[in-house]
Amino acid sequence: MPIQHAIWQVADQPAILPAAKLASEQMLESMIVREPRILSSEWMLIGQQEVTSHGGRIDLLAIAPDGSLVLIELKRDRTPREIVAQALDYASWVVDLTADRIVQIYQRFSKGGSLQTDFQKRFGAVLDEDTLNHSHQIIIVASELDPSTERIVAYLNARDIAINVVFFKVFEHGGQQLLSRAWMIDPGETQANAAATNTAKGEAKEPWNGEFYVSFGSNEHRSWEDARRYGYISGGGGTWYSQTLKLLSPGDRVWVKIPQTGFVGVGEVTESVQSAKDFTVATPEGDRLALDVLQHGPLYRATADDPEQAEYFVRVKWLHAVDAAHAFNEVGLFGNQNTVCQPRAAKWRHTVERLKAVFPHWDDIL
Repeated sequence: MPIQHAIWQVADQPAILPAAKLASEQMLESMIVREPRILSSEWMLIGQQEVTSHGGRIDLLAIAPDGSLVLIELKRDRTPREIVAQALDYASWVVDLTADRIVQIYQRFSKGGSLQTDFQKRFGAVLDEDTLNHSHQIIIVASELDPSTERIVAYLNARDIAINVVFFKVFEHGGQQLLSRAWMIDPGETQANAAATNTAKGEAKEPWNGEFYVSFGSNEHRSWEDARRYGYISGGGGTWYSQTLKLLSPGDRVWVKIPQTGFVGVGEVTESVQSAKDFTVATPEGDRLALDVLQHGPLYRATADDPEQAEYFVRVKWLHAVDAAHAFNEVGLFGNQNTVCQPRAAKWRHTVERLKAVFPHWDDIL
């Protein structure tokens, strides 16, 4: 059924706020450009009203921390069905954008800025040209869609097309206009679909083999030795880094890689994701809050009450894990910056086969 949302004023006699409209749809686009967090705190805008070779105009173009692109289309006067078709048509143009074309798009948008420099400043990582635009998401911005269009979007997303809808609604209160936001599909699912299809151009894709890939982040924010000792993986510092942890369920097997270092372990998930303020670890004194024990506990405590920035944990029983100094790495192994993904690249099957030889206890308790 169509997404519906309302805002109620909290009082002894609750009152619903009346719905309103922005002065123009262009106003919403301008607001997003000035404050991209209206859509997502994890994307960096790189283009606006970009003309495609098909003669259309992409409303907004963004980039995610893994170098994937996000095509954002605002619903204007087109019917809902038309905007889905239009967005798919634009995506067929985006998929072929080369690194130099993307750099040119950003230079126009930023009036001469450097994509490499600004990406590193925004995400704290070097933009890897080899993984730039290996996947993309389609985001439709609308105040409402009809039921058939919602079914089309859900159908495409369920079949690994990374498409989603974010609904905005304007309400009046005290002479001001308030803007609310609701996603049609959990953004983590769309991100996971994009990550799963993250392959180099021309690289073969396969059905997912049931094995999860995990990227265990930087030493500045988390300790692999803590994770190995206490049995967990984690991600945080933004929803882009934490929301894919929700893909994991007890019994899932994860292969863990430290970026720029190599694969360090394989384990079985024993509990679903938990926030930092709820997660405990076993110590000689008994179970204690991770916030009080882990090396980065003070850092996690500072963000524990912020759902977007908090660290999130998944408990894991390690089957075979080594320290970072003995990480396994070689040319041709799979890598991805998403915290968790379900790769469909042929390279992932090869990677798992190699890791099973390197970590011989990978199935000891399964």
